[in-house]
Amino acid sequence: MTTRTRVTEVVMPGLIEPDGLLIQDRDLPAPATGQVLVRVEATGVSFAEQQMRRGKYYDQPPFPFVPGYDFVGTVEATGEGVDPAMVGARVAAVVKIGAWATHVLTDATHLVPVPGGIDPADAETLIVNGITAWQMLHTIAKVQCGQRIVVLGANGGVGSTLVQLAADAGITVIGTAATRHHDHVRSLGATPVDYRAPDLPARLRSLAPDGVDAVFDHVGGPGIQDSWRLLRRGGTLVSYGSAATKDDLGKSQLPVLVLVGRLLVWNLLPNGRRAHFYNLWAGHRRPTRFYRRLRDDLTQVLERLAAGTLAPQVAARLPLVEAGRALELAESHTVAGKVVLVP
Repeated sequence: MTTRTRVTEVVMPGLIEPDGLLIQDRDLPAPATGQVLVRVEATGVSFAEQQMRRGKYYDQPPFPFVPGYDFVGTVEATGEGVDPAMVGARVAAVVKIGAWATHVLTDATHLVPVPGGIDPADAETLIVNGITAWQMLHTIAKVQCGQRIVVLGANGGVGSTLVQLAADAGITVIGTAATRHHDHVRSLGATPVDYRAPDLPARLRSLAPDGVDAVFDHVGGPGIQDSWRLLRRGGTLVSYGSAATKDDLGKSQLPVLVLVGRLLVWNLLPNGRRAHFYNLWAGHRRPTRFYRRLRDDLTQVLERLAAGTLAPQVAARLPLVEAGRALELAESHTVAGKVVLVP
């Protein structure tokens, strides 16, 4: 009989600065029917948590809550209806909130096996980032070998994964980043361009005079117009965030709704170009199909990690109880890759 488990977790109590996070201990009940108890070995800081602390995440959870978008860990106990043989298996999952903890209760059907021999922190960098990059590149934009793309923020968690997946598929990549990250971006397989350059659109256009087949833009704001203009006929703009408006006052949904509205209008233009707003949770109201697709796509990414064709981008590893420092570091824009919390 499984007993209660003592868990240490990070709590986001309200609108705070990174040092305002709280640490608490409490008891978790035994797994319910269909659930498993997972001992978390690695979780991480995503852009979502950076927005949540400001109350600016599109699907903002009510305060207080435990942040943590995804995790890698080992199954310690199973509930009724779950194969007990899962105990001891290393798994990954996307949960949106709740992963900044030493233990997590989650639905067994949401888990994805992690290949043996992979470091948990390495795998952690490629859960949300890997799924996002894979689906945008291969499902939405459908970029093919020999084509050319632009990745904004090529040194970031999603951006660095996008660059590597594209390069592995024989796609030419132009990536924007601060100049201090250019060597790193070049090592991933992209041609780097300074994102602070005052003539950035012109510089990007000079590298692709006939336009590019896809642009992946997490910045949003007024600059989304420049991303659209970079496309050749038949090209695809994939917008997956609005970092430019992260500090804007007002409702968190408004900048995203304005952005999506603009993309919808562009899709009506008779120029053969397409614009999409990527949302990882699109289709989650049909959970069976949604989690099957998520498992399939994450498996593709983890197989490439295991094979060595996709390198994890761990910016830093910090203890769970230093989540505030980890959040501050992730927001500093001084690191490349993902900041990982290790319980």
